[in-house]
Amino acid sequence: MKRIKYAGKVYLVGAGPGDPGLLTVKGKTLLEHANVVIYDALVSPEILNTINPQAERINAGKRKGRHSLPQAETTELLRAKAETNAIVVRLKGGDPFVFGRGGEEMADLVQAGVEVEVVPGITSGIAAPAYAGIPVTHRKYNSSVTFVTGHEATEKYRPEVNWQALAQGSETIVIYMGVHNLPRIIPQLLAGGMTLDTPIALIRWGTRPDQTQLIGTLATIVEQVAATEFQAPAIAVIGRVVDLRSLLLPSSN
Repeated sequence: MKRIKYAGKVYLVGAGPGDPGLLTVKGKTLLEHANVVIYDALVSPEILNTINPQAERINAGKRKGRHSLPQAETTELLRAKAETNAIVVRLKGGDPFVFGRGGEEMADLVQAGVEVEVVPGITSGIAAPAYAGIPVTHRKYNSSVTFVTGHEATEKYRPEVNWQALAQGSETIVIYMGVHNLPRIIPQLLAGGMTLDTPIALIRWGTRPDQTQLIGTLATIVEQVAATEFQAPAIAVIGRVVDLRSLLLPSSN
């Protein structure tokens, strides 16, 4: 089979969590010079506004219950665009390699012979809590933090996250994409030794002007979500560090 010679290169760029000031200089430069930008649903409008006006824009975003493009089609689209365009940017919310399928896309592109470069981005699991006054680590509160997805692929290497083990082994847990699965996750954390009064913060649209927080405990948060109709996308932070928000960001109380 004859190997295709590609004219361009694909850049997997992390857009960060939403605040355009958190976009890296390298990422911004690539967006300003891109020929094609294929972007995700969670990329903020302010960051999309930095894209080269002459660039082709393609929305490949995925949201719960709605897929703009299947994953295989997104990867094939990147490959096809690299045949005739010098700079093809795959713009992903947060960091491409933190629950962003960047590893899958890069592997497929490399296998197809496409040159690929990763431009890391600030992940929402760190930035969203910080904007809410919650440090994910603090010497007086924890010496470990675990980042985990609350929305697993059905075909993955093992059936599910061992939540009971995480409850026993990590003092702070940051869950991506887990709001809808909290009724299933919390009983497992409790079975692993966490207590009902363990603080939890849900942070929606982290770092954006419309960022909102919902603060509770493992005993109350599911009812609070239902009562307030709190919606994804959101990060969940579980652990004693959540209590620091009243000290570090008192104006938010």
